Amino acid sequence: MVANLANGTQNQLDRWRLRRDGEPVQGAGSVVLPVRTSEGVQAVLKVTGDPESEHEHLVLRRWGGDGAVRLLSADPPHHAVLLERLREQSLDTMRDIDACEVIANLYRRLHVPALPQLRTLTSYLERWTVEFEELPRSAPIPHRLVEQATALSRELADQPADNVVHGNLHYGNVLAGDREPWLAIAPRPANGDPHYEIAPMLWHRWDELVGNVRDGVRRRFYALVDAAGFDEDRARAWVTVRVVRQAIRDSANLTRYVALAKAVQD
Repeated sequence: MVANLANGTQNQLDRWRLRRDGEPVQGAGSVVLPVRTSEGVQAVLKVTGDPESEHEHLVLRRWGGDGAVRLLSADPPHHAVLLERLREQSLDTMRDIDACEVIANLYRRLHVPALPQLRTLTSYLERWTVEFEELPRSAPIPHRLVEQATALSRELADQPADNVVHGNLHYGNVLAGDREPWLAIAPRPANGDPHYEIAPMLWHRWDELVGNVRDGVRRRFYALVDAAGFDEDRARAWVTVRVVRQAIRDSANLTRYVALAKAVQD
C-alpha cells in the first residue's frame, strides 16, 4: 500500500500542477503532503487508501469549512483531496477537559443532515453483531462485555440515521487554523446517531489516565455528554459497543479497552 500511495501522490501532483512544500506524513492508510498550487497558494494534498475515508470529499464539501478543514478540490477516482493548510498544533496541546469542550462544540456544527451516499451506522452494527456472536468464549476479552455489546448493538441498530457523523473525532484530528481557532480533519463519515462520536476521545491520550483510569475516563465522558447535550445512557451504550469492537481489532491494547468499558459503567 505504501508504494501505491507514493505513486498516487506523485501522479496527483502532476494532475493538479502542485509542487511540494514540505515533507510527506504517512498516516494510517494515507499520505499527507504540504504543497503549493500553481498560483502559489499553500495547501495540503491527501491521497488515501482507507475505504472508511472514501466519502471524505462529500462531507468536507457539505461542511463547507464550517467547523472543518476547507476542501479546495477533489479527485474521487484517484482517492485524492486538496485541502486548506492548517497549523500543526492540535488539541493534544490542550488540557483534556478543555479539549472536550471544543470537541462538543464541533459536534453541533458537523452533525448536519444525512447524506444519501454515506454508509449507515446500522450497517456497521449488523456486521459487528455477527463478529461479537462468533467470538469464542475462550477469547481474552471478558465474555460479559461481549454479550453486553451484542445486546446493545441490536438496540442501537433501531436508531434513525438522520445525521452525518465525523467518525474519528479526537484530539489529534482537530488542528488550529487561521480563519477559526480549531477545525476538524480526517473524517471517516457515516450517517447515524451523533452519540457514536464520543469513544475516540476516551481512548486517546491514554497515558494521561494511568493510575486514575476510572475517574479520568468518567471525567472526560461527562464533560462531553454535558457540553454536547447528549443522552447519557445512549452515549454509554455507543462507547461500550465501540470499545468492545476496538478491543477485538487491537488485542495488543486489550487491557486498556476493558478498563475503559468498565469505567463508563461503574
